[in-house]
Amino acid sequence: MDRADELPLPDHTAPEGVPDAIVDAVGKVTEALETCERARGHLYSFHQLTGSADIELGEAARMLREAGRDDVAERIERDLIGRNVIAGRWTFQIVEDYDDGYWSLFRQVEREVREQLVGGRRHIFEARMKQDERTEGEPGHEATPGHLGEET
Repeated sequence: MDRADELPLPDHTAPEGVPDAIVDAVGKVTEALETCERARGHLYSFHQLTGSADIELGEAARMLREAGRDDVAERIERDLIGRNVIAGRWTFQIVEDYDDGYWSLFRQVEREVREQLVGGRRHIFEARMKQDERTEGEPGHEATPGHLGEET
């Protein structure tokens, strides 16, 4: 196949009759979901970092006791170690609430938008951008992975 004739796979093209404005809007919904996914990753970082800080405080309290400063160790143990980070919640509970609520609904709505407007196809906007920006006939600019290693 001539590289100039390469097109994205059908799963990465808009169904017939779907206007560019719809592809753009669906792409924006997916982009918003990707931003939400990044936020979720930061939330997990917050969860793990806060847990690590709590463990480190425990080590510090032990060291203070060994150094004869039970009074300081006691304050750390009483007031910080194991403390809720927000009212009634440790970080795992925040993560669970986010996952079960906002994030799960966001994913569901994004999927429904794609199914309703573009037949469930993913990344049509990006595939169109790739088609516009790649240099046809140049190595590393193939339309699909299926053409890798083929001779031109």
